[in-house]
Amino acid sequence: MRWPGILEYFADYLPLTKKTPLITLHEGNTPLIPSSRLRQKVGVKGLFFKFEGMNPTGSFKDRGMVVAIAKAKEDGKEIVMCASTGNTSASAAAYARKAGLNCVVLIPQGKIALGKLSQALMHGAQVLAVQGNFDQALEVVRFITSHYPVALVNSLNPYRLEGQKTASFEVVEWLGGVPDFLALPVGNAGNITAYWKGFKELYTRKKITSLPKMLGFQAAGACPLVLGKPVANPQTVATAIRIGNPASWQGAIAAKEESQGLIEAVTDEEILQAQKILAEEEGIFVEPASAASVAGVLKKAREAFFRGMETVVCVLTGHGLKDPDIAMKQCEGSIEEVAPSVEEVVKILGL
Repeated sequence: MRWPGILEYFADYLPLTKKTPLITLHEGNTPLIPSSRLRQKVGVKGLFFKFEGMNPTGSFKDRGMVVAIAKAKEDGKEIVMCASTGNTSASAAAYARKAGLNCVVLIPQGKIALGKLSQALMHGAQVLAVQGNFDQALEVVRFITSHYPVALVNSLNPYRLEGQKTASFEVVEWLGGVPDFLALPVGNAGNITAYWKGFKELYTRKKITSLPKMLGFQAAGACPLVLGKPVANPQTVATAIRIGNPASWQGAIAAKEESQGLIEAVTDEEILQAQKILAEEEGIFVEPASAASVAGVLKKAREAFFRGMETVVCVLTGHGLKDPDIAMKQCEGSIEEVAPSVEEVVKILGL
C-alpha cells in the first residue's frame, strides 16, 4: 500500500476538518529497527530503535510540522515563523514551501549545524541569526506571532504535538504491543510530551491495555528539567537539545510522573560515545542529540536499572547527516593515504 503521510493515515486521531489541506512529503512510517548487538550490552529482552531520521527532512519534526503548516494554511496565514536550533527550521521551511507559504526562521547565531541551516536556506526560508541563544530567539518569535498575522510553528503550537504523537501509534503498531520503556532525548520537551499524549489516547480508546514508562535524557550542560530551573547559558555538543528553558516543561514533567518514568542527564562524552556505538555496531548514523536516548539507556544499564525481560524502544530523532562535522571530528586520523597501487593496498590490508 502506498504510504499517504500522517494526515491521511492517522486522520481519526488528528484535529482535521474538511477544509484542512492534506499536504504531505510522505512523513511518518519510519522504521523500528531491532538491535543487533546493543541489546546484549543493555541486558534486555528486546531493544528497538525508532529511527525518525528517515523522515523527509531528516528528523521527527516533520510529523508535527505537517499538521501545523496545514492548519496555518487552513486559517489563511501567508507567513509562518519559528525559532530553531536547526531541525525545526529545516522542517518548517520545507513544509511551508510545499503549502505555498513564506517561512521566517530565527536561529541562535553560530549555534546551528550547517547541515540543518543549509536545508532552511535551500527551501527558501528567510533566516535571521539572533545574537543570543534559542530561548531569546523564541521570545522574539512569540511576541511577533501574537501581535502580527504570522503563524507560530514552534512546539508551543498545539498542532505540532498532535502530529508528533503519531510516532507512538507507529511504535505500538510496528512492535505489535507496548514497550516497557520508551527512551528519548529531551530538549524543548515537545516530543516526550507528544509521545505520552499518543500513548494515553490509545489507552483511552482501548487500543492498548498498558502504558510504557517514559525515560527522558537531557545533555548535562543543558538539563533544566533535571536541575528544576532554567539554564541561562546551555552548552552541549548536541545542538538540537541545547535549550535552557523548554517550552513544554510541564508536559515533560507530567509524562515522567504519570508514567512513573524519569528524566536524567547524560554527558557530552556519553552522547558522542553512543553516537559512535550506534554507527559501528548497529549501522545507524544519527546526529548527536539523537544518541542521547541510547546514551541514557546504556547508562541505566550500567546502574543495573533493567531486570532482563523488558522491551525498550529508543527514539532516534535526527539523521547523522544533519551534523557531519561532529562525526568527522570523532574520526580524525582514520583516513590513511595510499598510492594508486594494488600492491600497496594489499600490503596495508594484510591480504
